[in-house]
Amino acid sequence: MIETDIIIIGAGPTGLFAVFEAGLLKLKCHLIDGLPQPGGQLTELYPKKPIFDIPGYPSVGASELIDNLMEQIKQFQPGFTLNEVAEQIEKLEDGTFIVTTNKGTKHHGKAVAIAGGLGSFEPRKPVLENLAFYEDKGVEYFVKNPEMFAGKKVVIAGGGDSALDWSIYLAELAAEVHLVHRRNEFRGALDSVEKVQVLKNQGKINLITPAEIVELKGADQLEAVVVEREGVKEEIVCDHFIPLFGLTPKLGPIANWGLEIEKNAIKVNNALDYQTNISGIYAIGDVNTYPGKLKLILCGFHEATLMCQSVYNTLNPGKKFVLKYTTVSGINGFDGSRKEAEKAVVKSID
Repeated sequence: MIETDIIIIGAGPTGLFAVFEAGLLKLKCHLIDGLPQPGGQLTELYPKKPIFDIPGYPSVGASELIDNLMEQIKQFQPGFTLNEVAEQIEKLEDGTFIVTTNKGTKHHGKAVAIAGGLGSFEPRKPVLENLAFYEDKGVEYFVKNPEMFAGKKVVIAGGGDSALDWSIYLAELAAEVHLVHRRNEFRGALDSVEKVQVLKNQGKINLITPAEIVELKGADQLEAVVVEREGVKEEIVCDHFIPLFGLTPKLGPIANWGLEIEKNAIKVNNALDYQTNISGIYAIGDVNTYPGKLKLILCGFHEATLMCQSVYNTLNPGKKFVLKYTTVSGINGFDGSRKEAEKAVVKSID
């Protein structure tokens, strides 16, 4: 039996940052993740993708962000159960929990934080004849290693942030980049749309809208795609086709834990601490939902912070806690001296 204060289900960026916030409060964490390494989607699906909305970083690579988070929490010595899926959760009479994985590993904790991102997921695939035949033969659903597209002719389909971001990134790497979208309007960030337009004007991206990919061609490998625009078909010679139409999320075992689910996400009380309908179980990051929810990494960081504060107050009823800026208190001793506290802006929690 693995003993800890907070069992965190999901070792993506939100789960990892929760370890840091818990560590400041002297709370121990143990993380469970079905992937063989920490990082969640950032590590598994697009480790080289640039991220632009992390405060203090104009741009940071997905894997670099995970490396930094791992370095940040190293001092708090979290435990990890990797390559195992949290399958069952049991609330004991004393209010603590036992979480058991698909391999029988048991974890005992005083609180549970579900930070499972989108849960298990698979790419949304276009309806094309012989699509499965060309998978790994030129058709790619994720960009794990951008270098494989260096000097290649690439066709990207989609209208969201991923399609825009990778078109921008690969425009400086690939021999040709064609971006195909069925509408003239894109769903991604305005800044990204503007960058694509600039690259189009520079001749670095061939923007094809409104249009759709209707056919794939090639003997043993993908050799070309057929694009249909306003009833006219055009064949584009290419080495790779990357359809980026998002992911289909599946909660997996989480859906069977008695939690209140809405549109494949866990409902939480965002007015307080992101607790679910089961006291002591929290949901943070992309896995949760509430009015006004934004699925951004920085929002997950905020939710993780308030979750840890709630767990501390629950485990230490009546204990006075002084919250100070880490710029004053530091990290190693988050209970800095009285002199330091007098200089800080503090908030007493009775």
